[in-house]
Amino acid sequence: MAADRITREDLEAELRATVGGNDGSEGLVSDRRSSLVAGVAVVVVTAVAVAWLVGRRAGQRRSTVVEVRRI
Repeated sequence: MAADRITREDLEAELRATVGGNDGSEGLVSDRRSSLVAGVAVVVVTAVAVAWLVGRRAGQRRSTVVEVRRI
């Protein structure tokens, strides 16, 4: 069972392979950084737009209309 244990070296090696190590090799995250940033930007803009539209609609439904007439 000692062979099945995950060591610190195993974790470091896998993290370096995914993120990119100090040896100049690029990892998966570095290769796709621009795609990830673009995707996150689209999600944030969509969430802000939906929140704005929902808030605008709720404000229209709850707002009171007051008519002032002179007699």
